[in-house]
Amino acid sequence: MPNFRLPRALSARWQAESDGGLTHLDLRVEAQSIVADAVVIGSRSAARFGAHYRIVCREDWTTLRLDIETTDGRTLSVTSDGDGRWSDVGAHRLPIFDGCIDVDLEGSPFTNTLPIRRLDLDQTVGAVEFRMLYVPFDTFTPFVDRQRYRCTAPRRYRYEAVDGPFTADMTVDDDGLVVDYPPLFHRLAPQE
Repeated sequence: MPNFRLPRALSARWQAESDGGLTHLDLRVEAQSIVADAVVIGSRSAARFGAHYRIVCREDWTTLRLDIETTDGRTLSVTSDGDGRWSDVGAHRLPIFDGCIDVDLEGSPFTNTLPIRRLDLDQTVGAVEFRMLYVPFDTFTPFVDRQRYRCTAPRRYRYEAVDGPFTADMTVDDDGLVVDYPPLFHRLAPQE
């Protein structure tokens, strides 16, 4: 039995704890895809940023496409075959990202949903390590980031950076979306 609801149309908003930045997300199901459109504003490394991103996934939450456009005109578009082979918009292979099934965007807690939902992680699975195509919003240069997720209780997950000391315990809702991710983000109630 799945741990989460079937994908559905919804909106969510998060606030960054450090700088008051915001993420607004609209999620929808189209044909055989899950599409996430979001706007993110915040600051990293003392530089402010604003960006719109779109992530397209298969129904099983496998990432197929990532498009980002910043308010200062930078863009990033990459596509995946769903098996961890990535290409740029010119169809040039990006072998450095081989094995990355999911993406992680520094300024958005939504991307934590992708591995949790794709593998339907629960307490019986143990820790799972991922190679993520990671995009920081200060440099906007993607790189491979190794991360580990473990379900510690129903709707509670521990995130660990494989190559660093950062760990965090996050809670998610019935859709697998982050509710609380201290010390980074918290979800805003619909009226906030």
